[in-house]
Amino acid sequence: MKNWWKHAVIYQIYPRSFLDTNHDGIGDLNGITQKIDYIASLGVDGIWISPFFPSPMKDFGYDVSDYRGVDPMFGTLDDFDALLAKAHSAGLKVIIDLVLSHTSDQHPWFSDPTKKDWYVWADAKADGAPPNNWASVFGGSAWEWNDAHQQYYLHNFLTEQPDLNCHNPAVQNEIFDICKFWLDRGVDGFRLDVVNFYFHDQKLRDNPPSNTGGYATQFEGDTPYSAQAHIYDKSQPENLEFIEKLRALTDTYENRVLIGEIGDDAPNERAREYTNGDARLHTAYNTSMMAGTQKTLHADIITNPLLDFFECENLESAVKLTDSNSWPAWAFSNHDVVRAASRWFKPFDHNPNLSKMLIALLGCLPGTLFLYQGEELGLPEAEIPFDSLQDPWAKETWPEWQGRDGCRTPMPWLADSQYLGFSNHKPWLPIPKPHKTLSIEQQELDKDSVLHFTQKFINWRKKRRVFLNSSFQHIETKHLNIIEFSWFNVTNETRCIFNLSDQNRDYNDIQLTAYGVHIDGFNINEN
Repeated sequence: MKNWWKHAVIYQIYPRSFLDTNHDGIGDLNGITQKIDYIASLGVDGIWISPFFPSPMKDFGYDVSDYRGVDPMFGTLDDFDALLAKAHSAGLKVIIDLVLSHTSDQHPWFSDPTKKDWYVWADAKADGAPPNNWASVFGGSAWEWNDAHQQYYLHNFLTEQPDLNCHNPAVQNEIFDICKFWLDRGVDGFRLDVVNFYFHDQKLRDNPPSNTGGYATQFEGDTPYSAQAHIYDKSQPENLEFIEKLRALTDTYENRVLIGEIGDDAPNERAREYTNGDARLHTAYNTSMMAGTQKTLHADIITNPLLDFFECENLESAVKLTDSNSWPAWAFSNHDVVRAASRWFKPFDHNPNLSKMLIALLGCLPGTLFLYQGEELGLPEAEIPFDSLQDPWAKETWPEWQGRDGCRTPMPWLADSQYLGFSNHKPWLPIPKPHKTLSIEQQELDKDSVLHFTQKFINWRKKRRVFLNSSFQHIETKHLNIIEFSWFNVTNETRCIFNLSDQNRDYNDIQLTAYGVHIDGFNINEN
């Protein structure tokens, strides 16, 4: 189906933590293949698989050492082909995660003297200091000294993740060849990691200080990175030209999709720019509703990014998505942020009504939607003891923040297995006890579970044509804890009302229970 990605629900899989079939404590591609039928039962349209390429795993796969292979811990290329075939036979599209802004320092390119200009090198200042004030997202300077070259190299993330020099045409051509390799293999598209980080200012000018707090990450705290306005280290004009070339390549294949992750001080503005028209990204994976660690869910967290993306003072005037030059995409959770079930509730606790409401709220947003593994179970964030931490970012921010490990713990498949059916071996991250009662096995037996709600809601949504090619309107409620949307076309209107609070509410003669949902035509008790 052409433009299948529009209005699609895409299920993100973090392969390390999905299912371990070779019993080394780490999930693998065969584990995904074994659970394709489960994924399809959710009603989703496709899967996005986080990186599975060969890697030293300093950033757990986001430090690639070979773009055309599979890390042995995850399997082989044959295993990937089998996964792809099984997914396609189940009607699921497959999107893979390409990390093109940087490689691992263990990639052969980085040690190849003939490819020195494939990376970003610069001389020290007269006093030996780094070339400019650019900061790493993960802490410290974005420049690392290299004795062999007597120069600094750029790394926007870990020191083990040197940035590629995309100003170099040879690097661009290699990236195109990598994309061809996977497109020829049959993947349905790419999720492009930090897509606006590909190019840097060649004059290496200092970033000015931020007046707004800078790029919002999930870590709430003052860092050198958040103190800067990121004018010169990313989001350069050349980046758009490169994206257009990549889109032109992708368009030579039938019905493939480019989804870019935007990391920017103004993510919605950048998302519009990167998806404007038919020559750039199809859509941009938007992190606006995931930034920070808000303890209370209120309407502005959801509505402000919508208003910002559609450039509206309010959404009282209906927005017809098919008239927009840019296509939005939304998510509440992923592998980098505190799980929504905990971010907007008590830490490490579970409230099934909240989780159900979040599934329905996400499902009523306009655009392409992303569901992170375990979100369909209402999994809360896991509390990770310091001696079990794996995330390098956590080690920079502890004890203020435990890092990203809490959202990456293994999926709980079975209730009574020692490792909840994930593996026969001690997993790479501990499985929290609260997840035992939320296992897939348990929830499949409970008709009132978050899992059953997710399955019924997504499948109901697919059948409601009002969500396709219709108009979307936000209704001003005057209540901080209530959101109302309306989807309508010439023959139908669907009101969608959400109670964001843990208190019962009366709203326009509708009685909403705590975290209650009222959607015209949707009844959880109907098949």
